[in-house]
Amino acid sequence: MSAALSPELVALILFGSLLVMFLMKVPIAFSLILSSVLVLQLTGIGLEMVPKRLFTSCDSFSFMAVPFFILAGSLMSQGGISERLCTFINSIFGRFPGGLGIVAIVACAFFAAISGSGAATTAAIGAMMIPEMVRHGYDKDFSAATSASGGCIGTIIPPSIPFVTYGVLTGCSVSTLFMAGFLPGILMAVCLCGAVVYVSKKKGYRDTYKASGREIWTSFKRALLAILMPVIVLGGIYAGFFTPTEAAVVAVVYGFIVGVFIYRNIDGKLLVKILRDGAVSTAQIMILICAATLFGYVLTANRIPDMVATAILSLSSNKYVILLLINILLLIVGAFMDTTAALIILVPILYPIVTSVGVNPIHFAMIICVNLAVGQVTPPFGCNLFVACGTAGIGLEAISKKVVPFIIALIVCVLLVTYIEPISLILPQLLGAQM
Repeated sequence: MSAALSPELVALILFGSLLVMFLMKVPIAFSLILSSVLVLQLTGIGLEMVPKRLFTSCDSFSFMAVPFFILAGSLMSQGGISERLCTFINSIFGRFPGGLGIVAIVACAFFAAISGSGAATTAAIGAMMIPEMVRHGYDKDFSAATSASGGCIGTIIPPSIPFVTYGVLTGCSVSTLFMAGFLPGILMAVCLCGAVVYVSKKKGYRDTYKASGREIWTSFKRALLAILMPVIVLGGIYAGFFTPTEAAVVAVVYGFIVGVFIYRNIDGKLLVKILRDGAVSTAQIMILICAATLFGYVLTANRIPDMVATAILSLSSNKYVILLLINILLLIVGAFMDTTAALIILVPILYPIVTSVGVNPIHFAMIICVNLAVGQVTPPFGCNLFVACGTAGIGLEAISKKVVPFIIALIVCVLLVTYIEPISLILPQLLGAQM
């Protein structure tokens, strides 16, 4: 490696070139690769290691869970699961102020336990709930913002693709991360429901639907197989019957049987489309993982994480101040970068800092993942916003105004998760998980 370039100059070149390519609208994965190659050339590291890093970054048994959870989510979505979930939840919450908005959030929380993806959750629930909310007098912009915000829960309530990524990067138990994600995910749902109620009272949104006990029981029976899926998958993980990766395969088999043979919503033509879409989604995520891993290698090889750690610790050695600074950084990065790419780039930088001041690695996983989940609904590049806009047929500017109360609610959730450690750790501790 050339000694002519200091870590500060390398960081300037690396992030400067990355910013230029973002402004030129070069796809994130290719921006990461090109900026990495530029720095490797300037620092004298041979480019023969680039393909090796790109391919070996995905050589992980845990990463095999990603395509299977994506496929399971598609099977359950196309197989009629989301419709049955929404009907059951509406029978319970439809009578409250902003009832259909609450239904959308709670349905996202349920579907999150199937998909593991924020965009998939937004698409599955938004397709059902946005037209229904509009039909009952809700603004289309608000309806879309509600579904997009609820989709954030998809990356927190297990199974969660970001948790798998974090576990691979740090060596933390993915099963323990799944346990820890429940309470932060539920807290996100509660905060978002609070935002729905606040806006609904202000705008006068009120639903008149009051289901009878018989209707609730009937809708529960129709949704029972959907409710059982996370119980089977996560229960099998925690009971030790299978690993998270094996659980993803179980989820696919379960979704296939339910969608094809029980509900019979999936025929051969639709199955081909589901497989094709799953392959495309997997390819998009995995190329991001490859590119971000190469970028992370360049950061580490040039001691940039050490430089950042020194800079942050020079500002304060207080754990709570450092966590506040990290939260601000994560909220900014999350608004401009995909969650998976941000994790692979930032975890190697921030992980040594937080562990040096006594932050539990499992707790930090919840902090970083909840922060980056907020980025999914933060303009200008929040991926859930684009999904909801496409579903509702509206522009980004319209939904950006309506999503502000939800972002505020999610930031409150971020602060609670950051500074109240038991929210993240009490469930794994009670279950005797590996910490």
